[in-house]
Amino acid sequence: MCIRDRYQRRVHGDIINSVNQIMAQPSDLPTNFTNQIEEGSNRFQPESRRYHLYVSPSCPYAQTAHIALTLKGLQDHIGLSITHPVFELTKPDVDDHAGWVFKNPTDAPIQNIKGQGPYSCERCIPDTVNNCKSVRELYDLQNIPYAGKYTVPVLWDKQHKVIVNNESAQILRIFNSAFNKIGSNPRLDLYPEHLRQNIEEINQYIVNELTGPISACLFSVKNQEEYNANAIKVFETLDHLEKLLSKSRYLCGNQLTESDVKLFVVLIRFDEASTIICKLNKKRILDYPNLQDYLRDLYQTPGIAETVDMNHIKAAYFSRFDPTGIIPTGPNVIQDLKKQHNRNRFQ
Repeated sequence: MCIRDRYQRRVHGDIINSVNQIMAQPSDLPTNFTNQIEEGSNRFQPESRRYHLYVSPSCPYAQTAHIALTLKGLQDHIGLSITHPVFELTKPDVDDHAGWVFKNPTDAPIQNIKGQGPYSCERCIPDTVNNCKSVRELYDLQNIPYAGKYTVPVLWDKQHKVIVNNESAQILRIFNSAFNKIGSNPRLDLYPEHLRQNIEEINQYIVNELTGPISACLFSVKNQEEYNANAIKVFETLDHLEKLLSKSRYLCGNQLTESDVKLFVVLIRFDEASTIICKLNKKRILDYPNLQDYLRDLYQTPGIAETVDMNHIKAAYFSRFDPTGIIPTGPNVIQDLKKQHNRNRFQ
């Protein structure tokens, strides 16, 4: 059976297989890992070079964890592996699961599971801790029943050889506070106590009014009416954020918070991917003066640009969701993000 045939069988069997899997497994099996790293913890204490982060720059959730790591100056204390942006079959002799895989940056380009490509391995960082070939293999190393998906980010404990946490929002907050004694930027607080209520409200707003509708346009809309409802919500939200950011440098005033990180990973993908793949082409971020300048400001914040890989982002979106697997050459938003911004006027 060729790769293309396997892909077609996997796609058309996904819903049935998922239902059967849920029915066959006990409901109390874990679907995620939510351990914390804290001073005085009996198991997971903040220590230099003990933990390792697995991410994909193409995944917005994984990128939030990566941004927190770099903003807090933890690069010398927490290791990093970067998956290939294109899914491959993880156990081709066993089943048809396709997911994140590890490659060396000098490896030959690969094809996607539809036989399209090639897609470069540049800027991949292999698993130097466990030598796994896929994220699925990393999960399987724990040798415990698991009912969730093989997702990134993954925060790994090298001492106990287990996953500490795979929830991006929680990893972001772990990096924000747990390693302040060893990180190079302990004064930065992305979740300050006096702004927490505002942060939580904005986080929920971004999920409900922006990322949710964008995801719906990509994955779940079944007809024109559903698409229209979600597309309208996306651009109404962008219009609202444009007005909000005309009055303050960041979402919560003049202090950078985790809400800005979560909005950044949505905006950075919008013009290059969402406008095409999600058919959200009414306006670009470039057409919103305040949003675009805000995006420039964040991109130029030390630590953030190094987490952005537009080639990985576009390879992931177009290899998975475009029928041809062909990656457009433009519009190259990174060049604009290097221009001088005017957000300092709010200080």
